[in-house]
Parts: sequence; structure tokens; C-alpha cells
Amino acid sequence: MLKKAATLFATAALFCSTVALAQQQLKTTLKEDVYSAARESNLQGTVVKYTANSTTPPAGAQVELQTASGLINVHLGNARLLTASHLSLETGDTVTVVGENLLVPSGTVFAARVIQKGSLAVTLRSKSGVPLVMSPRNANVQQPAVGAR
Repeated sequence: MLKKAATLFATAALFCSTVALAQQQLKTTLKEDVYSAARESNLQGTVVKYTANSTTPPAGAQVELQTASGLINVHLGNARLLTASHLSLETGDTVTVVGENLLVPSGTVFAARVIQKGSLAVTLRSKSGVPLVMSPRNANVQQPAVGAR
């Protein structure tokens, strides 16, 4: 009787630990579509194509970069941030991008948080991955301010 109870207890414990492990793996998988600064990486490449207002999801500015590991589509977000910061992207420009790969319904996209061309760097997303937007013009300031809402 004691042996049967111990076997039952061991089986129940094994089952519970297996379920807990499966739930933990599911949570990890689901978080790949949420930006995390801890997973950021740097890309360096040459601009192949720049689109200020892409119709391909996710919407917004996108750039195709030729890197050492191949052609990578980079989502930049709001093109007005680039314009306000006087950063233009032309075919052949060399840029460095800080960001991370995110799962989107159409596949995977590299979401840029910072893009740098020469000595000019522009922050495009907050550290939590929220795309920055142009703030409204201040009545006392001629230039639009750049920042999160």
C-alpha cells in the first residue's frame, strides 16, 4: 500500500513538473513578439533600398540592408523622426542599427531602436520598443521636438 502511494505521488510530481516546464517554454515563445533591450544586437550594412512609407507590414519607414549575413529588412518606424534629425538614407550609405528581431504576422522583422549614419545617431524607439513619434510644435519653438508621447 505504501509502495503504491509513493508511486502515485512520484507520477503526480513528474506530471506537474512537465506541465510547469511546458508552460514556461510557452511563455518564453510568446515573448519573442515583445521588444526587449536585453536581446538587442547591432547590424552594420549598406542601404539597398529605403522606403519612407512602406505598405508592407509593419507600416512605416523601412530599409533593406546588405549585411555580412545577407539582406535584412529593418523597420525604422516614423520617417518624420529621420527627417527632423536631418538623417537621409540613400542607396549605398553605410549605417549601423541597434535593435532586435521581432515576430510579426508576416514573419520576422528587425525593429530598429537606434540608427547611425556617420556621426549622426537617431533614436527611433524607447528601450521598451515603443516607436517614438513627433511631439506637437511648441508655440515658442520653430523646430519640431522629437520624443515619445
